[in-house]
Amino acid sequence: MAATPARTVPDLTGYLTHAGHVLETQLSAALAEVGLTLRMQCVLRHALEAERTQIQIAELAYLDKTTMVVTVDALEKAGYAERKPSATDRRARIIAVTDAGAKIAHEGQRIVDRVHAEALAALAADQRTPFVNALVELVDGHLSTPVEAQPVRRARQRTP
Repeated sequence: MAATPARTVPDLTGYLTHAGHVLETQLSAALAEVGLTLRMQCVLRHALEAERTQIQIAELAYLDKTTMVVTVDALEKAGYAERKPSATDRRARIIAVTDAGAKIAHEGQRIVDRVHAEALAALAADQRTPFVNALVELVDGHLSTPVEAQPVRRARQRTP
């Protein structure tokens, strides 16, 4: 049997993938307590920030077209959002958040902030800011744009 290649640097892909997955499961469980999914919260937040089309929100939320449609359908069914014609493009639909949607989005954001704070609290106080700064620097810099390569399957969010 051949020897396993020696690592010369930590397995960032493994660490970031695992941490992201666990954090998503924690967020999903916490948001489920108020009847939201992580995708619903993300769409509501982006829709509240500015008048945006479904396509614009899908890009910001890293959602494919089909997932975006299903998510907005669920938000409409819950009474949290509605599709309205865009004032600037007759072909486009904007996602308008209802009063109930704004209220649940604020509640959802408190939950997201709590889960993130709990994750950061696992680090020593003096490690939190440097960790977040380094992560932001990577995401805004070197890891900001995927390279063109063979398609990489993104992990799907599983629902129980």
